[in-house]
Amino acid sequence: MSNIPQTGLQQDRAREAEAREQEKQRKQQEQERQSEQSPKPRGPLQTSRGVTTLDDVVVAKIAGMAAREVPGVYDMGNAVRRAFSAVTDRIPNAQTNVAGGISVEKGETQAAVDVTVVTEYGASIVEVGNAIRRNIIDQVENTTGLEVIEVNVNVADVHLPSEDNNNGSSSGSQSSRSNELK
Repeated sequence: MSNIPQTGLQQDRAREAEAREQEKQRKQQEQERQSEQSPKPRGPLQTSRGVTTLDDVVVAKIAGMAAREVPGVYDMGNAVRRAFSAVTDRIPNAQTNVAGGISVEKGETQAAVDVTVVTEYGASIVEVGNAIRRNIIDQVENTTGLEVIEVNVNVADVHLPSEDNNNGSSSGSQSSRSNELK
């Protein structure tokens, strides 16, 4: 302001304006403190009335089922997991482990999924991998409300048609080669 002396009325108005400004700042600070104390919901699983939590195994089972639905996926998991599944499949009333071959990292609102699969011979690994990724993202996001930030697909093996004919024995071509080498 200028250096012109103010009348008493002008000084009163200036003090009232300053008091109003201070009150406005105080209310704003109070609102900020209250909003910090009561965090706003950060996703569909967090509401003002409560929070829904999911175990990692829930996301893993959903992702496992989604991956198995994709044409070209023969089996899930690495060789050890598949061997273990072959044994448990022979036990009467045993449940199939749908989360096998799936690893999940989950936060409050996001998830990342790693998938290990065996593809069928002749299937495009690129197309199968992309289809697995799309299906897992769609199923997990629609079912759980979590945002899937990444799906990593590891193709551990390719299932050959000749492997079905030998019922777990070594491949026919290998045994015929062994006989030829003798």
